[in-house]
Amino acid sequence: MFTHLKNIDTAFRHMKTFNIILIAANIFTTCFIVYTNGKTVDKAQNTVHILYNGKVLEAIASDRKSNLPVELRDHIKTFHEDFFNLSPDDKAIQANVSKALYLADESAKHQYDNLRESGYYNNLISANISQQVKVDSTRLEGKQFPYTFTCYATEKLIRSSSTVIRKLITQGEVRDIRQQTDNNPHGFLIQHWQVLVNRDTTIQN
Repeated sequence: MFTHLKNIDTAFRHMKTFNIILIAANIFTTCFIVYTNGKTVDKAQNTVHILYNGKVLEAIASDRKSNLPVELRDHIKTFHEDFFNLSPDDKAIQANVSKALYLADESAKHQYDNLRESGYYNNLISANISQQVKVDSTRLEGKQFPYTFTCYATEKLIRSSSTVIRKLITQGEVRDIRQQTDNNPHGFLIQHWQVLVNRDTTIQN
């Protein structure tokens, strides 16, 4: 009789151990399935299919942080092109500068007012001078907003008789305004902007 009870107790222990292992395996399997499904759903949400010329192309969305330096440099480049690319026409100058002022704070407006009061834009118009700028490089510093930048660019003042090449270096900060608009697609704002160097380097006849 005791042997029979001992066998029953041993069988019960084996059954208990087997049930614990089975429950643990079920929990592990359930967690693995939930994790896998989460990864699949996340990948599906970041994948977009585009129809281009009758072909289906797959595009993958990326986190903004991975593209942040590229976006910052493009914002700075766009601002400088709008501010310094000028035609000998008052309406064209106002239109370009107005676009640039959406991308910066009052420090850019202050620079614009100084140039207008000094007669700089009137000289461009009266002498039929076109001004073009090319951003050569932009150095970013810092690990969080506001990022400090230094922009190195080349200016060309083109008139019928000659072309003046200028070296342009500016400095400022970029902060995130957390709102993207048609006039400010990146949602950044340049602040404390100042021109460090703007001098003639060569004159081409």
